[in-house]
Amino acid sequence: MTKRVRKAIFPVGGLGTRFLPATKAMPKEMLPVVDKPLVQYAVEEARAAGIEQFIFVTGRGKQAIEDHFDHSYELHQVLSQREKYDLLALIADIRLPAGSVTYTRQPEALGLGHAVWCARDLVGNEPFAVLLADDLILSDQPCLKQMCEAHASVGGSMVAVMDVLPEHTQRYGIVAPGPIGGDPKLVPVLGLVEKPKPEAAPSTLAVIGRYIIDGAVFAELDRRETGAGGEIQLTDALARLIGRQPFHGYRFAGERFDCGDKVGFLEAQLAFALQRPDLADHVKAFLPRYAAST
Repeated sequence: MTKRVRKAIFPVGGLGTRFLPATKAMPKEMLPVVDKPLVQYAVEEARAAGIEQFIFVTGRGKQAIEDHFDHSYELHQVLSQREKYDLLALIADIRLPAGSVTYTRQPEALGLGHAVWCARDLVGNEPFAVLLADDLILSDQPCLKQMCEAHASVGGSMVAVMDVLPEHTQRYGIVAPGPIGGDPKLVPVLGLVEKPKPEAAPSTLAVIGRYIIDGAVFAELDRRETGAGGEIQLTDALARLIGRQPFHGYRFAGERFDCGDKVGFLEAQLAFALQRPDLADHVKAFLPRYAAST
């Protein structure tokens, strides 16, 4: 019987250099899309998927993330005195249940695989999710929930995948796909290559920042082997699990925005604002004016 996915790792130790100077004193994961920080979208997605334990792998200067998910006595008191009950409800929804949140430090930025490895003692030998807050997904059903429902049937490890342009394969881990079975959303994974050049890429099917991983990956990460960019790559460790357990890519329903990139971040602002009943008409009204001026 496949174990239910109960724990999720949020690697939030990165420096966010592509968004300097905004990220000089603020974690990149706290950059807001409309009125919510990126990391809150990721946590809400995990909660919707039934995650019970939230593990943040942090680094220096990430105190704002801890404060965001904590209780703010002063703010609560001011809003109560002013009878701002709608705003009180908003901040109450942010808080996570007592005992469900753990923070651990990644002392050096040695890659995503190393960040996940830092949480090994908190996860143990059970399947767990990894969510990268930079990858923001707009969908009717949260991406991780889609994956958890599929994982319950097939087990093993699973990565969210999407097609990318051939010239963009150097930005992603790329899947070598096997024959599709009964569910077209499930792609058997025969291999994984980290950031291959287009001529060496086994496909254009790219891994994006949602994973469900078997606990066996920690034995592979223990090897501390470096890959592309001189970093400990999660995809390299996952590749060594292929053939030992079920491994699938999952073609999720939804649109992914790369919020680690300025253009992707700006596009996400528009897409999410257009989904908001209180903002959509205003955005539709001003967009043509700016489009016409270019």
